Amino acid sequence: MLVAGTVLGTGGAYAQPSPTPTGSASPGGRSTGNAQGDQDEGNGRRDDKGDHGDHGDHGDRGNRPGSRGSESPRPSASATGTATTGPGTGTAGTTGAATTPPGAKPTGAVRPAPTGTVLAAAGAGPDTGLPTAQGLQQALAAVLADKSLGTVGLAVADAADGQLLYGTGENTAATPASTTKLATSIAALSLIPGDTRLTTRVVKNAATGGITLVGGGDPTLTALPADQVQIGGIPADPDTAPASLDALAAQTAAALKAAGTGTVALDYDVSLYTGALLHKNHDNENIPAVTPLMVDEAKVDPKSREDAPARVADPAMAAAEAFAALLKAQGITVQGKAKQAAAPVAADAPVLGRVDSPTVARLVERLLTTSDNTLAEAIARQAALAAHQPASFEGAATAVTQELARLGVPTTGMVLNDGSGLHTGNAIPPVVLVKLLTLAASAEHPTLRPVLTGLPIAGFTGTLGKRFGSTSGAADAAGLVRAKTGSLSGVNTLAGTVVDADGRLLSFALMTRTTAPADTARTAMDRVVARLAACGCH
Repeated sequence: MLVAGTVLGTGGAYAQPSPTPTGSASPGGRSTGNAQGDQDEGNGRRDDKGDHGDHGDHGDRGNRPGSRGSESPRPSASATGTATTGPGTGTAGTTGAATTPPGAKPTGAVRPAPTGTVLAAAGAGPDTGLPTAQGLQQALAAVLADKSLGTVGLAVADAADGQLLYGTGENTAATPASTTKLATSIAALSLIPGDTRLTTRVVKNAATGGITLVGGGDPTLTALPADQVQIGGIPADPDTAPASLDALAAQTAAALKAAGTGTVALDYDVSLYTGALLHKNHDNENIPAVTPLMVDEAKVDPKSREDAPARVADPAMAAAEAFAALLKAQGITVQGKAKQAAAPVAADAPVLGRVDSPTVARLVERLLTTSDNTLAEAIARQAALAAHQPASFEGAATAVTQELARLGVPTTGMVLNDGSGLHTGNAIPPVVLVKLLTLAASAEHPTLRPVLTGLPIAGFTGTLGKRFGSTSGAADAAGLVRAKTGSLSGVNTLAGTVVDADGRLLSFALMTRTTAPADTARTAMDRVVARLAACGCH
């Protein structure tokens, strides 16, 4: 049970004033919880560069006045169950709480923790009635009239059972942008055990007499030395540390030396994925070529903290070249240049070395908190493989759509073309996004809980780190909202959970299309959600 004065980080509850638990993610992606701000569509460009993604709002996690720290606590609520998402993800005694995922550690200038319960149960008590449609309409009328919102679709539901409480345009499909990642994550966690890890291998290639580096779909694999693996200045912890290419080289070199081999030919196998390498909106910044073999998410500078870093043109080749250099440092000579394998390696090829990613549950938390496009497309392809679909943009979209339908999600009007939300042709109605959140909170689907624990916390973590600020008119909701952001040119979306004035957990999806500046539209959206937090709406 979370009581007043308890704060939920991106995966764990802690009582203030204790510091937030330590956590980090791999250097190939965005910092989870180190408030890189709204980097949606994963490392998205800023609006003035003709963006394809959620960007803006960069900086520290708050350290602003206007938090709820001085207010009286809201009513506490009992938990609805315990969820286990597999090794490395911990358990939860609330709807959505898990052990600390990446990025929950604060700097010395962190925003004061809110005194209200951040994650309450979906029911606040026997004497607390549900918000009514009339009450919600009256409470939201003024903020929804803000012209900067443009065309609005909104759905508000009771998180306990998904009962729709209020909507406007709730059944009209709209461009979801990065809230597409909710669909990807739900389907992936339903299809794949949460404790699954993505493996990168080196095998002996009987056909060539050399060795083959086999891509397993892990874009977080890093070529950085262990002491340089940091996200936002925070060292990676054991649960979130990426697999090491250097460790793979050391294993391989030891096996080769044991066999009396000092010189080898190297090729690389990228046969796990099929179809086009480039996203329809590929710009080599928001997302690189999508291949099952890359290091540090194909950044030219693996230490870069830019929102849309430059990416290498051929991620698989670059990974193989980095591996060859690491083998050389271990005393193994690679003949010539690495090249792509002519055929997939044999299933029974002797393994010379292997390294594993963090668990899929942790990777899902990270891709949601930081809105990581590259990781989202990788997880979408893992879902495709689990569903016996081609590991391509099309196969992943089919796998996600079919799995959501199997889970009872109404897919009428839903169109998916990718796993990240970069595609402008995606379409999802607000009511479907609310249904996805209900599934993640359901006691019947504990394996989906990382979707809730991965949602950014308003004013504190990930892509909401600098929203709900002191001048936004929404500061009172900081810490009470957890939501996935989404932005494309002219499109802004927000879908997540909010604790209302009665301590009840509501789920919501707010989707807008507007010509207003992105920051203006986002602030107007934050005020809508803040009104939900401020009222019981009876």
